[in-house]
Amino acid sequence: MMESINHPFSALFEQLGLDASHDGIEQFIKSHQLPADLELVDAPFWSKAQASFLKEGWQADSDWAEVIDQLNISLR
Repeated sequence: MMESINHPFSALFEQLGLDASHDGIEQFIKSHQLPADLELVDAPFWSKAQASFLKEGWQADSDWAEVIDQLNISLR
């Protein structure tokens, strides 16, 4: 049985090349709210690499999926 890894929210921000400090995360979420009908990976503020990472992490149900889901919920 594979052991799943739980990444902290800040690690996702680091992986995306974003400010992973508490204030940086809070500011990003406040300034990047998404409408309900827009998929997280289709948001215009992601670079191509960021969008690919999020899409692959979600679709592959990788160890990043849970924290990507948390980001998706936070941006609504």
